[in-house]
Amino acid sequence: MGENGHGQVIKSRVVKVDSEQSWDFFISQATNQGCPVVVHFTASWCIPSIAMNPFFEELAFTYQDLLFLTVDVDEVKGVARKMEVKAMPTFVLMKEGAQADRLVGANPDEMRRRINAFVHSIRNGLSKSDTP
Repeated sequence: MGENGHGQVIKSRVVKVDSEQSWDFFISQATNQGCPVVVHFTASWCIPSIAMNPFFEELAFTYQDLLFLTVDVDEVKGVARKMEVKAMPTFVLMKEGAQADRLVGANPDEMRRRINAFVHSIRNGLSKSDTP
């Protein structure tokens, strides 16, 4: 019997944006659902960018409540221009359709730290919910 649910083949949780239309669609959908977005701006010729792909996948599996997008700056120039991406890789953390944070360069540790902080700030509504 075909097993779906937990028996499925692990497929990518990173969604490739292939046009400005799909970018607008994903961002507006995420905004409506209150879902934070992490975007990897990459290029096929950029070795550090490509080297970050498996790590980006891993992050997408770790943070299932975030939407992970990848944008090839050569394929979707308009989005790269709109987001003012000038170097690869650039990672942009977005909340409610606006940039919340940005990290330029292939730095897995820093990336994990930023996403962690980003997720905590969202869950805590930017206020400290810890008891003293």
